[in-house]
Amino acid sequence: MLKLEGDIRIPAGCAIAAVLNRSGQRFDGSTIIASIATMHKRSNGLGGGFAAYGVYPQYRDHYALHIFYDDAGAQQMCERYLMHHFRITEREPVPVRYTRKIARAPLIWRYFALPREDSLSRQQLGEEDFVAAVVMTINSDLGGAYVVSSGRNMAAFKGEGYPEDIGEFFRLEEYQAYLWTAHGRFPTNTPGWWGGAHPFTLLNWSVVHNGEISSYSTNRRYLEMYGYKISLQTDTEVIAYAFDFLMRKEGLSLEDAIDVIAAPFWSKLDRERQARLRRRYASLLLNGPFSIIVATNNGLIAVNDRIKLRPLVAASRNEYLYVASEEAAIRAVAPVLDRTWSPGGGEPVIGLLHNQEGLLEAPSTGLETNARSA
Repeated sequence: MLKLEGDIRIPAGCAIAAVLNRSGQRFDGSTIIASIATMHKRSNGLGGGFAAYGVYPQYRDHYALHIFYDDAGAQQMCERYLMHHFRITEREPVPVRYTRKIARAPLIWRYFALPREDSLSRQQLGEEDFVAAVVMTINSDLGGAYVVSSGRNMAAFKGEGYPEDIGEFFRLEEYQAYLWTAHGRFPTNTPGWWGGAHPFTLLNWSVVHNGEISSYSTNRRYLEMYGYKISLQTDTEVIAYAFDFLMRKEGLSLEDAIDVIAAPFWSKLDRERQARLRRRYASLLLNGPFSIIVATNNGLIAVNDRIKLRPLVAASRNEYLYVASEEAAIRAVAPVLDRTWSPGGGEPVIGLLHNQEGLLEAPSTGLETNARSA
């Protein structure tokens, strides 16, 4: 029987969610799992994932490298490369809980490492540029190995499956973090595979994304001019690298970075400032429908495209900030809220950790800004 449009659920692809405790208090992963599971029908089982910040306090000064391997041979090759460039304090498989719902899992290992001084000196790079270059080399040149995350005191947990099943697989209820983000994938133009699940990361940056980046080819070519290697078969990859480039390497404020990727309407822009940004970074404008959550060690930003073709809802309760594709995903974990709102197109929701001495060293990839915070 022919189904009419009203009889078919068209979910507009993908689900995103985030929970931040602005005082830095850590909480386990069951909250974010419950939130993203509420939006189950926005996914199709081809990708789910989470990013967690504050998750490795015992190794807070180390880079935590989570890596997928196709087989033992790829692992041996990659570990030889890592040991040549890093002093590895700890290496171990990431603990998982095998279930019938998660199939064809790769080998999943983590390494707590510091760059070797002789490698830094030989390549004449700062630590973060060095680690970023290592990540790019592994992902593009070492077949069968893929770096899932590479930041300090943060980690990404992702794979092929529904997000709530990925959360169970990685035993996220056993981890504590002050900031969690999540993604349920409904891929349209790109393949569903373990490395293609969200979040996409580089150093402390992580991105979850609902939508389609029609400017992907232009964005990619621009970033490749500055040494980024785009190899993961998903348009979201360029968003993570764009924020790293604009804020860490170019030193832009968060306000300027937002106006680069989601340019203001002509009626609202500062012509002189916008002209400067457009001359330098026109090729990093994101075209197409999108809502994204970008996180780093001291907070998050959520924003959608200027004409709001993808949904985004925000809410707050005491020290907590919530962001999701649907209000139901927030109410599922926080029935009572102080404030709920739907941001306008291109209007950022910014959540930052409070300034508390000793709580967190502000990273160079931070979200320091004079923009309005939630």
